[in-house]
Amino acid sequence: MILDPGGPVLVEGPVEVTLPDGRVARSDRFMVALCACRRSRSYPWCDTSHRRRRAPD
Repeated sequence: MILDPGGPVLVEGPVEVTLPDGRVARSDRFMVALCACRRSRSYPWCDTSHRRRRAPD
């Protein structure tokens, strides 16, 4: 497991996550990004949909 301040939690897969409502989410990827802030559109997976965009250089 890798903790990234301000980012997702990276976990070696495959991963099975039990959500608060009892549903189970599974991923067979070799590395999985779990959303730590709960704002992702594809929670529990981090999709970076909520991150601020960088201003173009």
